[in-house]
Amino acid sequence: MIPLFDTHAHPIADDPARYPPGRLRGQDELPQLPPPLTGEMLLAEMDRNGVAQACLVQRAHLYGYDNSYAIDCAAAAPDRLVSVGVFDAQDSATPGIVERLARERGLGGARLCAVRPWELDTGWFNSPTAMRFWATAGALRLPVAIIFFHYHLRYALPALRLVATLHPEVPIIVDHVGAGHASGTEVRWGEQQGLDMAAPGAPDFGIPDYLASFADCPNVSFKLTQINVDRLRDASIPLGRFVRRFTDLFGPDRLMWGSDIGQSGGSYADMAAAAHEAGAELSEDERRRFFAGNAQAIYRGRGN
Repeated sequence: MIPLFDTHAHPIADDPARYPPGRLRGQDELPQLPPPLTGEMLLAEMDRNGVAQACLVQRAHLYGYDNSYAIDCAAAAPDRLVSVGVFDAQDSATPGIVERLARERGLGGARLCAVRPWELDTGWFNSPTAMRFWATAGALRLPVAIIFFHYHLRYALPALRLVATLHPEVPIIVDHVGAGHASGTEVRWGEQQGLDMAAPGAPDFGIPDYLASFADCPNVSFKLTQINVDRLRDASIPLGRFVRRFTDLFGPDRLMWGSDIGQSGGSYADMAAAAHEAGAELSEDERRRFFAGNAQAIYRGRGN
C-alpha cells in the first residue's frame, strides 16, 4: 500500500499551562481547549494507519498566533513531522517572526486564515502590510496554506490569484480545495442565513470558473480534507469521481490529502481510508502523487 503524507493534522497539547489557548485578530472569546491530540498520540495513529509523514497545522481558533506546540512537536520528530504555523499577515512584525522561526526553529510552512464567515474582506492576506509577509515567504521559499470560508470564495479566490501571480516563487496551498464544500459550522451558519451549502454534483462538482482559473498558476496546489469528504458524502457524491475531475482539470501535481484530525470528527483510521477511497479513479502514478508525492515536493523538497 502506498504510504500517506497527511498535510492537515491539528495537534492539541495536554498541558494548557504550558500551551494556553489564544485569540486570532478579531476573535472575541478565549476558546476552550478540546481533548488532547498530542504529537505522540498522532505518531501512534500514523503508525497504525500507514501514514509516513504529516504536517502539524496549528489549529488557529485554539492557539491564535502562538505556534509553539506545533513547532515543538515537529522538532521532536523532524523526519516525520513538519510544522505549519498560523500568522497575522496584517501585523508588521510578522515577517521577522516568520523568518526567525524558519531559520532557528525549523518552521516548515505558514498558514493564513480569516476569522468570521460573514466578514467580506481580503486585507488579511493582500493588504500592503500582508504583501510584505508574502515577500518574506518568497525569500524563504516557505509554503503558505490559506483557508477561506465558503462565503468568501467568490471574491477571495480572484484576489488570491493575483497574489499567486505576483509571487510565483511561493508554493500556495488552498485548504479544503477551495470548492463549494462548507465545514459543519458554516453549514449551520448558512442555514440560519437561508443559504444553500449543499455540495454540487456532476459535471463540475462545485468547481466554479474562479477556482478553475488557477489551472494556469502552477505554484498553487489544493488540499482535500475530511471537510470535503463529509460534504461529498452528505450529497452522495463518490469521492473518487470528484478527485478524478479535479485532477483532470489541474493535473496530477496539484492535489494532496490532509486528514483534518483534531478538528473534524471521526477516527483517524476512517480518515486514512477516505484518502484511499478518494484515489480510487486515479492511476497508480497519480495516486502516489496525491497520497504523498506532491506534499513531499512542497514540504520536503524546498531549499532555504
